[in-house]
Amino acid sequence: MSELKSIAKEAESILIAGHKRPDGDCTGACIAAYHYLHRIYPEKCITVYLETLPKAFAFLDEEENIISHSLGDVRYDLVIVFDASTADCLGEAEKAFLQAKETVCVDHHISNLGYAGKNYINAEASSTCEVLYGMLPETEIDVRIAEALYIGIIYDTGIFRHPNTSKKTMEIAGSLMEKGIPFWKYIDKCFYERSYTQTQLLGRTLLASMRVMDGKCIVAVITRRMMEFYGAKTEDVEGIVEQLRITKGVEVAILLQETGEQQYKVSMRSNDYVDVSKVAVFFNGGGHVKAAGCNMHGSMYDVINNLTEHIETQMKA
Repeated sequence: MSELKSIAKEAESILIAGHKRPDGDCTGACIAAYHYLHRIYPEKCITVYLETLPKAFAFLDEEENIISHSLGDVRYDLVIVFDASTADCLGEAEKAFLQAKETVCVDHHISNLGYAGKNYINAEASSTCEVLYGMLPETEIDVRIAEALYIGIIYDTGIFRHPNTSKKTMEIAGSLMEKGIPFWKYIDKCFYERSYTQTQLLGRTLLASMRVMDGKCIVAVITRRMMEFYGAKTEDVEGIVEQLRITKGVEVAILLQETGEQQYKVSMRSNDYVDVSKVAVFFNGGGHVKAAGCNMHGSMYDVINNLTEHIETQMKA
């Protein structure tokens, strides 16, 4: 019996959830798990909750199984969370998680200390979808499951460009491709295709970016006023920090998104030697060595100064 099948065997009501502002890996893992459990346990009540469903991945949920409204006070027999390094990353789903009879966390973040009843955490894996793949019988992975898992893997590996891509990752991707998924379509659809709003926001952000630390660090800020001006949503910010990261001569890219009065969502990316997860964890965030984030309070300048102070200690001369 597969690990995921065994985990859900005794539960009648199951909630599948991911972290706030879900990305491709989180979304893919939640949807893949739903399709698998729904097929083998059609009699069970299975709910999938994500705070929002990013437009780029909406095609994975054509039946609209994912809910984004309030979960209310429903108590579940089992809550399985994916790609969330801490319980407070779950947003609306945190209450359901804390009230559940049993809890399971599937993740690959090195900062995850194992906060659920059962934890399946592999920091060596490229993605949560790679971890989930190992919990499923390869013979029971159909096209829908393969599609969701593949998208999660290519998202967190940057289409196999990031150092977290291993031989095993490539072998898993090859196995998923053999399921008959149109893998060649996902690159443009999930990575390069942008709405006009996204293109405008990207251009404005890049134009206002600034370099510090002798050009080794690049910083950009997206204000609430900018978001309102372009009619942008949180998902429209996706990918901007990566565009900052590939600036020649840059080691660390920082993107601040203003979310409230002196409140910022911080995204950080590094290229070679800086471990941005250490910086994020110091400010109660988390993530990976080369991709991490956190939430911070204070003026824009204070936030930037606090971040760069910690980054500078890792900078090489």
